[in-house]
Amino acid sequence: MARIFITGSTDGLGRATARTLLDQGHDVVVHARSTGRLASVRDLLDRGALGAVGDLSDIEETRGVADQVNRAGPLDAVVHNAGVLGGAHVFQVNVVAPYLLTTLIQRPRRLIYLSSGMHHGGSADLAGIDRDGAAARVSYSDSKLYVTALALVVARLWPDVLSNAVDPGWVPTKMGGPNAPDDLRLGHLTQAWLAVSEDPEALTSGGYWHHQRRQQAHRSAYDERLQTELLDQLARITGERLT
Repeated sequence: MARIFITGSTDGLGRATARTLLDQGHDVVVHARSTGRLASVRDLLDRGALGAVGDLSDIEETRGVADQVNRAGPLDAVVHNAGVLGGAHVFQVNVVAPYLLTTLIQRPRRLIYLSSGMHHGGSADLAGIDRDGAAARVSYSDSKLYVTALALVVARLWPDVLSNAVDPGWVPTKMGGPNAPDDLRLGHLTQAWLAVSEDPEALTSGGYWHHQRRQQAHRSAYDERLQTELLDQLARITGERLT
């Protein structure tokens, strides 16, 4: 039985991942942006899931989420599922928060970062990241390229951790919209599988996955110079360095 923390788990892919892992008998820590939002996973809490609350668009609240998770005890895996499609907080939620949680949460055995097929259209230019981390010129596609690079650099720097990125597909969630063509069930199974499976393929690191098949990410995601520059920017913004 594993213990897994899933960010953004009040609906969509995060909730589906949490429910699947609970069904399999694992311990799950769910996450909500606010106490009010936590009420939407009352059914999961009633089944034994623990809850953590904090707005990932805010650095201090993200620190608070890490504190709550660490106080609850060590984890086997973290699924960095939370994400936003647009608005002023794309970079903060999609990139800064997973980076900060990675640096602050007691190191688990496995890390899974939610990417997107749209990362192939992202720009490797980091000039859009402002000194305060607002990054108003960073698009959704950019942010998913950066978080894919983050997953791959963690795999390189932490050989004792299985770190992977997942493209869940364009699925009918609140973010994806009701007309999204992909299968919601398949959209969440890969991250659940990577979090707990003892399948030899799931015990690999540095992968970019879609529907349990390893694929090729944007070539820039593998660029060690970009990875290093990204880590430097994120360390400057958060005051925390990944070592």
